[in-house]
Amino acid sequence: MQNRPGMDKKIISEAFADRSKLEAARQEILNTIEALDKGQVRVAQKIDGSWQVNTWVKEAILLYFSLTSMQLWEAAPYQYRDKIPLKSQLEAAQVRNVPPGTVRYGAFMAPGSILMAGYVNIGAYVDVDTMVDTWTVVGSCAQIGANVHLSAGVVIGGVLEPAGARPVIVEKNCFIGANSVIVEGALIEEDSVIGAGVTITGSTHIIDVTKSTPITYKGYVPAHSIVIPGTRTRQFPAGNYDLPCALIIGRHESGNDSKTCLNQALRDFGEAK
Repeated sequence: MQNRPGMDKKIISEAFADRSKLEAARQEILNTIEALDKGQVRVAQKIDGSWQVNTWVKEAILLYFSLTSMQLWEAAPYQYRDKIPLKSQLEAAQVRNVPPGTVRYGAFMAPGSILMAGYVNIGAYVDVDTMVDTWTVVGSCAQIGANVHLSAGVVIGGVLEPAGARPVIVEKNCFIGANSVIVEGALIEEDSVIGAGVTITGSTHIIDVTKSTPITYKGYVPAHSIVIPGTRTRQFPAGNYDLPCALIIGRHESGNDSKTCLNQALRDFGEAK
């Protein structure tokens, strides 16, 4: 991402390395957070098929906390005290926010996106026509693609530090089932269906069991995957124990209903009997 007027990544990175330069970088930092809020810059973006982190943008977010002071304000009957205000002008942005849904300033929600009493943190990017369902958390810097459904109780982890680390990414047309947890910079590639209660971390074994020989992935779910919770047995000095993992049990074709594909895969796999 190229520098934009008033957002010089060199000035921001120098201030991040040397806090004595913080005040000199103030306007660059404030401009960057405003641009994040408007979706004009992003913490990470896909370039030539690969996700790249804009480290200087994450540095600007971290520096922003040093520039702001605690504020007290009310949105009756709620009272807030924080260093970052809430996102405003949701009507102009064509965003639906159901009380008590909370979006922090510096997070972007695209037109047609819906927040059902969940939480979206600074640096996050939520693309068009995406549903953030009830009590779902979209953590700092998470990148959520278009036409995604994050079901009730989903946790999309925040990855703000270290600044160069990849955030959690859910690409377009994904369905994330209720109470699933996606953290530690995990990547869910497009058109994937994650069943209820799946936990995916940076080290979770994601095992494709659709062929005669299993294939194991870590840190990402390949495109079009249908995933459910599973276990794998591991030997310890005290005996054999089952550890949680995720199982790829089928493929989701683009354009098909995600819930239908998941239910059919469960039937085919014998889980829905």
